[in-house]
Amino acid sequence: MTASRGLMSSFARHVYVLLTVSLGACQSDSTVAVDSPPSITDDPLIVASVTDSGALGTNATLGRAVFPADNPWNTPIDTAAVDPNSAAIVANIGLTTSLHPDFGANLDGIPFGIPYIVVSGTQAGVHVTFDVADESDPGPYPIPPNPPIEAGGDAHVLVVDRGHWKLYELFAAQRQADGSWHAGSGAIFDLSSNALRTAGWTSADAAGLPILPGLVRFDEVSAGDISHALRFTVSRSRRAYIPPARHWASSDASSLRPPMGMRVRLKAGVDMSGYPPNAQVILRALKKYGMIVADNGSNWFLSGVADARWNDAEINTLKAIKGSDFEVVRMTGVVTP
Repeated sequence: MTASRGLMSSFARHVYVLLTVSLGACQSDSTVAVDSPPSITDDPLIVASVTDSGALGTNATLGRAVFPADNPWNTPIDTAAVDPNSAAIVANIGLTTSLHPDFGANLDGIPFGIPYIVVSGTQAGVHVTFDVADESDPGPYPIPPNPPIEAGGDAHVLVVDRGHWKLYELFAAQRQADGSWHAGSGAIFDLSSNALRTAGWTSADAAGLPILPGLVRFDEVSAGDISHALRFTVSRSRRAYIPPARHWASSDASSLRPPMGMRVRLKAGVDMSGYPPNAQVILRALKKYGMIVADNGSNWFLSGVADARWNDAEINTLKAIKGSDFEVVRMTGVVTP
């Protein structure tokens, strides 16, 4: 997720976490150019029996749910209890701070947010080396020759292998001259499974969570329904996490700071009637599924896909929502290192 200009840079924050918190991945300001769809390598030696169906390419429609229906990302929380510390935690994040959609069609002439790419199950895997190798999945990763890369210090690369229904994510990704890749950290998720990462491990995100499931995607908004929680950032988190998060990214032990994995929801009484239809799709999801703290960045920054198809005027109406419009869902199972 991107951080507002003037906060610590992504690289500096990431180094801070590496040195002081147990090797986490953090976020920064980002804009991104959406590249052309990749070349697909058909190699008969690579799972030739896999049958793919559906669209391929940058920001392609997924056409199916990410993770099983009972996965925490897909579980409604609109009737869950409110956390006893909700008011204090929300106040610390910012009562009058606006919800900020950190995605759109045009920032300095290009789409901004976090893009992804869908590839065939026959896409050749490539070797990836990592700065945080002991908490990264070794791969190989089915990265096509020209994937979209989130611009800025975070340089996330998100790849969905449609044939095997797996998600591959990299933080601070760089393509090497020999065709291999180097990254700060990386993680692989089976999108048909509820399995979590090893406790205490980061991913391509500070919280040890997958990034793609929490993004506001154009295909879902245009279809009129988002049926999962969304991803957001805060400037100061707690040295703790709540499953499905697996990692912290702070030295602050205060119980009135948000731990990674904390979920908030838009209050039921917030009036959505005056918002454009596409904005209402997002607001309905925030009421029913909420949003999850996934990284350090700017307060109330909501993550979405970099896509030229967004109507920025519509999406920017979300900025009328304030921190005081949210409440924290009751937290259980908080892990404190």
